[in-house]
Amino acid sequence: MRTNFIVAGVGVLAMLGATACTTTDPYSSTPQRNNTGTGILAGALGGAVLGYLTNTSNGEQGRKNALIGAGIGALGGAAVGSYMDRQQRDLEGQLSGSGVGVARQGDNLVLRMPSDVTFATNQSAINPRFDATLADVAAVLQRYDQSLVDIVGHTDSSGGDAINQPLSERRAISVADALIRNGVQRERLYVAGNSSRTPVASNDTPEGRAQNRRVEILIRPFRG
Repeated sequence: MRTNFIVAGVGVLAMLGATACTTTDPYSSTPQRNNTGTGILAGALGGAVLGYLTNTSNGEQGRKNALIGAGIGALGGAAVGSYMDRQQRDLEGQLSGSGVGVARQGDNLVLRMPSDVTFATNQSAINPRFDATLADVAAVLQRYDQSLVDIVGHTDSSGGDAINQPLSERRAISVADALIRNGVQRERLYVAGNSSRTPVASNDTPEGRAQNRRVEILIRPFRG
């Protein structure tokens, strides 16, 4: 399970680095609808709660099937760009001044949540001051339900992988749990931790390490 999870997590970041629009999925998985309430993931540990949040199997195609089964239609053609444009504008408006960055990668959106505004040092419980921000994110995601949501935790290189891997996982789980509690359908989500393997800045400086400690949400159009 852990091997598959790490490979898929690296695939998420490979997509984040792409500057052109792509329709190729790096995954292979299957979610089903589950309306369980508060605390769906929070506090859970280990690979069993990571990956695709499904009651059946672990595949991307299953996630797509579950969305179709839930009555969510696929996007195609020129509708994709327009749909993601509107979603980007809404996210930028909701998240202005929150410390969360909104970036465009082709037809995908990336929300970068720095750890200094999201979590206390070495902790995975979300800072209560950030709850409202995640509620705002969830509200937009609910309005734009024709998109897939991948949540990946990252750390700096301090402490080693034995510490950083589970910390990155727990932080991603906390964000996913908050989104689900605020109404986002769990079958849309993929959750992973990537430790310090994909830095966005140098780990040789305090400023760089601060940038690398983050949770990223990749929002992709649902193409069916």
